[in-house]
Amino acid sequence: MTTFADLQLAEPLLRALNEEGYTTPTPIQAGAIPHLLAGRDLLGLAQTGTGKTAAFALPILHRLLTHQRRAAPKGARVLVLAPTRELASQIDESFKAYARHMRLSHAVIFGGVGQGRQVEAMRRGVDVLVAAPGRLLDLMGQGHIDLSGLEVLVLDEADRMLDMGFVRDIRRIVAELPRDRQTLLFSATMPRSIAELAHGLLRDPATVQVTPPSSTVDRIRQAVMFVDTDKKRDALQMLVDSPKVERAVVFTLMKHEANKVAAFLNDHGIVAEAIHGNKSQGARERAMSGFRSGAVKVLVATDIAARGIDVDDVTHVFNYDLPNVPESYVHRIGRTARAGRDGWAVSLCDAEQRAWLRDIEKAIGKPIPVVMEHPYHSEAAEKSTMRPPVLGGGGGRGRGGGGGGRNQSRSGGGQHRGGGSRRVA
Repeated sequence: MTTFADLQLAEPLLRALNEEGYTTPTPIQAGAIPHLLAGRDLLGLAQTGTGKTAAFALPILHRLLTHQRRAAPKGARVLVLAPTRELASQIDESFKAYARHMRLSHAVIFGGVGQGRQVEAMRRGVDVLVAAPGRLLDLMGQGHIDLSGLEVLVLDEADRMLDMGFVRDIRRIVAELPRDRQTLLFSATMPRSIAELAHGLLRDPATVQVTPPSSTVDRIRQAVMFVDTDKKRDALQMLVDSPKVERAVVFTLMKHEANKVAAFLNDHGIVAEAIHGNKSQGARERAMSGFRSGAVKVLVATDIAARGIDVDDVTHVFNYDLPNVPESYVHRIGRTARAGRDGWAVSLCDAEQRAWLRDIEKAIGKPIPVVMEHPYHSEAAEKSTMRPPVLGGGGGRGRGGGGGGRNQSRSGGGQHRGGGSRRVA
């Protein structure tokens, strides 16, 4: 069995890992670290929760230790691009933790807060800069950041950055970087857009893939409940009220729906917070702090905000709305069953989202078991062949039919699918 000591990381890093209780690298770490220590570009295909932050942070810190020099004023030796404020903050905290026994200058940059402290942090230059693309471009355009001396570029969760429309920003940032650099690209999925981006950025990359791009985690017990739209909140309350639900993430498609669902749960004695792009940075950080501490039982999130939810002991994920992009389902349910734990992912499917369920089942390669033994079961939703609506105004990418006519429904006549009816834990 490979250990971190076998990977020949610098002693200060091994000491920090030992203090964290980490001795055995995860598959993405064991696969990626040797290539990165050798200086190769890397394409890493791994979902959140697989340990990918350490997979790039540790070899980068090893490089900084063994090739010590000061960053230029307003510059950085390493740039990590992340899609959300929450993820950028978590990556910065990880670098800080692993570098506890070395001198490291670092900064994190994102929008939604004043830029004064961020500008000051970059004035003398830093070893590691973690940034969201939008604010980084703003500060580069104002002359506060100069990345002409960059040594390493990391694109984390590249698929989500492209989904969020950051591809132009990324290309503009890369155009300002030196060509002689090491580049790392991590993505949970490998659509054509990511393949094209990787081809343009990476030079003779090593590829490390720890799970198929659209596979689901085996430890997650999945279920679907067919429920009419106007009964979804009651059904969700019934589920969340279970004593087995210790800490849960609820997903909605729309920001305003996230607010309504959180308010409904609070009105019924369940402590919940909504987290989405319209929330201030302070409100999002308070919600996450309460969720980590256990003071908040339920986080109600949209897909974009959820990428920053990196908490090991989430017991349940509830899809109040199914996602209209199958890959998003994989990202969502990956919030649970982390760090070796089991987890539940339960979806509430109404008639309008029935075709999205078929697309998801096709993407993951298996039917999701149906739970029928509950008071809100809707035969109309179960048997529906309606096409889903085309969403607009921030609801994600509408699929305009979502395969409603091209995939045969596998349910009908009251038959139970996927091994029969199941009770939700």
